[in-house]
Amino acid sequence: MPGAVIYCRVSTKEQTHNLSLPTQEQACRDYCQHQGFEVARVFIEEGESAKTEDRPQLKKLLTYCRENKKRIGFVVVYSLTRFARDKYSHFVVRAHLSKLDITLRSATEPIDDSSSGKLMEGILASFSQFDNDVRSRTVAGMKATIEKGRWPFPTPLGYCRIPDGQGRSTLALDTESAPLVKQAFELYATGAYEREQVLRIVTAAGLRTKRGKKLSSQRFCNMLRNPIYAGRLVVGQWQVDCPGAFERLVSADTFRQVEAILSGRRPTVKPRLRSHPDFPLRHFVSCGRCNRPLTGSWSRGRSKRYAYYHCAKHSCKAPNIQKSEMEGKFVAFLRIPVVSNCSFIDG
Repeated sequence: MPGAVIYCRVSTKEQTHNLSLPTQEQACRDYCQHQGFEVARVFIEEGESAKTEDRPQLKKLLTYCRENKKRIGFVVVYSLTRFARDKYSHFVVRAHLSKLDITLRSATEPIDDSSSGKLMEGILASFSQFDNDVRSRTVAGMKATIEKGRWPFPTPLGYCRIPDGQGRSTLALDTESAPLVKQAFELYATGAYEREQVLRIVTAAGLRTKRGKKLSSQRFCNMLRNPIYAGRLVVGQWQVDCPGAFERLVSADTFRQVEAILSGRRPTVKPRLRSHPDFPLRHFVSCGRCNRPLTGSWSRGRSKRYAYYHCAKHSCKAPNIQKSEMEGKFVAFLRIPVVSNCSFIDG
């Protein structure tokens, strides 16, 4: 059974967290099994560009192939775009493999050592080069746009697009959503609200996505982290961080405070929840033995959960009382014209 090595690659660190690498590897393994190849090694390149031959895992693959050329006959990739984006690099590495009598195979493309297979490989390598050149020009144009203070990507919530008088569009504050987005930042920056509390407040006030849907918790969190609202255009992948040529929604100080809370660098003052929908009498009724306020909790039985009121003092020996019994007594207590106290647990 001829031996084979598998080479998988993604071009950015962010892509290492999705399913691209496992998908590539599984497709290559399935191809090897179908062709009757024995997989000797798998080389995985994480976050390296295919425009160059200077890739750590590719170098290790070539070294491994040199040292094991008698038993390795094939290098299998998911597609030629995973192998190289530059046709010159492609054929340099391809020639190196050929000297070792090792053939390049693609799990998704019909290439081999036949005349038609070599022709297809040359065409695909040229198309990969063409696609890479087009992408490079597009990226360069978008970076230039951002550096001029304009945002070429989808309009963020709170903004709309208006003509700038030069045949282009620029960001402007949306009269409906901008005040609510600003309110969300300012409320959260105080440190007195949970993120979900702020989301509920602005949702109740009418904040919706551009498609008219309520914001999810994740999308709301991403909104609070977006520096565009403080007037900064940031694209980490391109190492771009520059001021925007449009009105910012919140001050830089407010955005820094929000960012500090989200990252845990700034402590928050969260209001203590004294009332609980499951235990409306919590902290309202006192213990008959030690006169401390009662609290409430759920206990798990064999088949269901049970609710009890009990003394907040752990050392107090007063018995627990079922929620239904306590609240029933309280309702009866309200009907008594004259009462002397509000204690229901006997000492």
